[in-house]
Amino acid sequence: MKKTNELKRDLKSVFSAFVIPAAILAGFLVFYLVMGNAKNFQGFNNENAPLPGNYLGVVYKGGIIVPILMALLMIAITFTIERYITISKAKGKGSVTQFVRKIKSLLIDGKINEAKAECDKQKGSVANVIQAAIVKYELMEKEDGISKDQKLLSIQKEVEECTSLEMPSLEQNLVILATLTSVSTLIGLLGTVLGMIKAFSALANAGAPDSVALANGISEALINTALGIGTAAVAMIAYNVFTTMVDKITHSIDEAGFSIVQTYAVKHK
Repeated sequence: MKKTNELKRDLKSVFSAFVIPAAILAGFLVFYLVMGNAKNFQGFNNENAPLPGNYLGVVYKGGIIVPILMALLMIAITFTIERYITISKAKGKGSVTQFVRKIKSLLIDGKINEAKAECDKQKGSVANVIQAAIVKYELMEKEDGISKDQKLLSIQKEVEECTSLEMPSLEQNLVILATLTSVSTLIGLLGTVLGMIKAFSALANAGAPDSVALANGISEALINTALGIGTAAVAMIAYNVFTTMVDKITHSIDEAGFSIVQTYAVKHK
C-alpha cells in the first residue's frame, strides 16, 4: 500500500510538472496565433483597433500580461478537474456513511471476511484505511502475548499510519490552487497598472491626446483586471470546495477507525 501511494504521488508530480509549462506555452500560442490574428483587426493589422464586436481582438489589446493570465486560468481549470476526479475516487463507489455503518455491523457479528469484501467493493481512501485496520483487527484477535490496551493502541496506530499515507494524495495540488488565488490577482493588478500607465502617457502627449493609445491603455487595464479576478475566483472556489471534501473524507476515516477500535473493545472485555 505504501509503495502504491508513493507511485501515485510520483505520477501526479510528473503531471503537475507537465501541466504548468504546457499551459504557459498554450497561453502564448493562443494569444499570438488566435487572438493576434490580423483578421481580428481593422486593416488586417494587429497594431490597429479590433474590428467592431471582435472580442478576440479586444482581449489581444490587453497586452503581454494576458497570455500569462490565460495560462493561470488553464492551470486552475486543469487542476480543478484533476482534483475532482481524484477526490471523487477517494470517496469510493457508494455512500461513505452507509459503508462505515455496514463495516461496524459486520465486525460486531464477527464477519471479518465479509467486512474485507465490502472494502474491496467500496474502494477509495476510506476503504483502504478501513481494510488495513480490519487486517490489524483480525491479527490482534489471534495475538495472545499482549494486553487488550496494547491491542487497541495497535489498531489505532494502524489507522493513523494508513491515514497519513492517504492524505498526501488527497491534498496534493491544492496548494497550487491556493497560490493561484493570490498570484492571479496580483498579476492582473500588474497588467492594470501597465495599462493605466499607457493611458496616462497618451494623455500627457503634447497637443491633442492620442485617443487610440488612450483607448488601448484603458482596454488593457480592464481586460487584465477581469482576467485576474476571474482566475482568482475559479481557483478560490475550487480550493474551498476540495478542502471541504477532503475534510469530510478525513472525518469519515476518523469515525471508521474509532468505530473499529470501540467494536474491538466491546467484543473483548
